[in-house]
Amino acid sequence: MFGAFERAVAGRYLRARRGERFVSVIAIFSLVGIALGVATLIVVMAVMNGFRADLMSRILGLNGDLSIYGVSATIENYDDIAARIRKVADVTAATPMVEGEVLLSSGPMSAGGVVHGMTQADLRGLHAISDNIVDGSLHDFSGDDAIAVGTSLAAQAHLAIGSKLTLVSPNGAATAFGTVPRVRAYRVVAVFDAGVSTVNSSMVFMPLDAAQRYFQMQGQVSLIQVMTRNADDVRSVTPRIRAALGDTPVRVVDWTQSNNAFFGAVEVEKNVMFLILTLIILVAAFNVISSLIMMVKDKTRDIAVIRTLGASRGAIMRIFLMCGAFVGVSGTVIGTVLGIVFCWNIERIKDFVQWVTGANVFNPEVYYLTHLPAKLEWSEVTEVILMALALSLLATLYPSWRAARTDPVEALRHE
Repeated sequence: MFGAFERAVAGRYLRARRGERFVSVIAIFSLVGIALGVATLIVVMAVMNGFRADLMSRILGLNGDLSIYGVSATIENYDDIAARIRKVADVTAATPMVEGEVLLSSGPMSAGGVVHGMTQADLRGLHAISDNIVDGSLHDFSGDDAIAVGTSLAAQAHLAIGSKLTLVSPNGAATAFGTVPRVRAYRVVAVFDAGVSTVNSSMVFMPLDAAQRYFQMQGQVSLIQVMTRNADDVRSVTPRIRAALGDTPVRVVDWTQSNNAFFGAVEVEKNVMFLILTLIILVAAFNVISSLIMMVKDKTRDIAVIRTLGASRGAIMRIFLMCGAFVGVSGTVIGTVLGIVFCWNIERIKDFVQWVTGANVFNPEVYYLTHLPAKLEWSEVTEVILMALALSLLATLYPSWRAARTDPVEALRHE
């Protein structure tokens, strides 16, 4: 497609000579602009993908892919219901659970929190917690006064293994003087790091029997938490669970219903960021147009001479197409390499920036997660590469066409 003569001329035009530095500088800026645009787009898309994937794994790992609630406030016969749910295809776990809001208090510290009551075996099956025990052990997670707390809560309340944490529930006993809150102290037996700041600071776990006694729910639970093989296919599992439960008066709520607005917002933000950052590549493509137009104006006499020597209009067009394509392809390749390397080392780069500036670049209390995630989706990387190549190649068409339309007689009339 491109002959040796055309490649030689294009290569000569790309190497700036004396008096042509300005055109070369514009071409370099165009290359840098495309590279930065591609790299930024790859990094941002990877961070958004990692953010969504990490949130899904942590939130669904703690709250389940779907939850079964009673039509009233509680569920009775929960063991039988959980057994029937476990037999449904693609269901990996069904955990009866007591859930209640309390005031957590230890010394001068007081904060709102949520209690999750479940058996020791079920808590071991909740890998987001059981695989991240940083102090203590789940072997002691039994009895009336055992409790497991997160690292943030333990730090705020100065809790250690064996320390006491007081729980205050507003739903207490009714007396002649009004409702008396239930107050009881529990012994810390384990400290976990779930990787989600709100969980570490406000969620506590206690044995199911102890939670039932504390919330006065003997023989009942608040919900049954269900895990499936694939959270993305949860909507296909829901009808099978409804069929297995028959006429049992329960409500089935999957994560797409309970967290749909949250994950939808993340997806919208990802799409908007893609569109905004695409403009960077588009601006760099316009720089390619301007640099090529200036090159065509500067090489008008050369084009006329080449035409008089027998070069066709197609050859002239291919020469300048190669000049513009070199800038676009080189910028895309450099940007792709930079973006991928940045994503692979994003935590090290974040730590280095924090060390240099002394600022907290990624505050877990603001961004919900304890680290900066990045997940490269190679299909999206391919889309970015193809888009950058397409824009940069399209940017070369008009200047190349203008060069091919140059009339050698007019160009050399006054020479």
